[in-house]
Amino acid sequence: MEIIIAPSILAADFANLQQEVGMINESEADWIHVDVMDGVFVPNISFGMPVIKAIKKHAKKPLDVHLMIVQPERYVEVFHEVGADILTVHVEASTHLHRTIQQIKATGMKAGVAINPHTPVSLLQDIIADIDLVCMMSVNPGFGGQKFIEHTYKKFLN
Repeated sequence: MEIIIAPSILAADFANLQQEVGMINESEADWIHVDVMDGVFVPNISFGMPVIKAIKKHAKKPLDVHLMIVQPERYVEVFHEVGADILTVHVEASTHLHRTIQQIKATGMKAGVAINPHTPVSLLQDIIADIDLVCMMSVNPGFGGQKFIEHTYKKFLN
């Protein structure tokens, strides 16, 4: 199992986003993680396409875009166009997950699947061979600064 370090830009000082991206560029991190929230799948709203496009201009590392949105398949092409290198969708938000993964891969992006803390890992069984990464949420999606849900890492040890 390869471990990737991908700091979330959600923790950045938004008034100094270029500087924050520069700090990640100079760090030992592998990717820059961008959490996209729609206010529907999760209660908060975060970055849109113009912000991701601006981040991409300054990023020297791959953009790992995590969609916490309903019907992510509607936006695969546009996230590719604004600079996503890796696109992760939630198993809970994608009705036709296999089709969405195929759509992501057809653009040349890496495809990932995220699962919420209380979603059984067994739901990945039929898609695991088709994806590049699994994002196991260790907090409930939609809010930064939450307390780590201790049992989540144990799901992958079985």
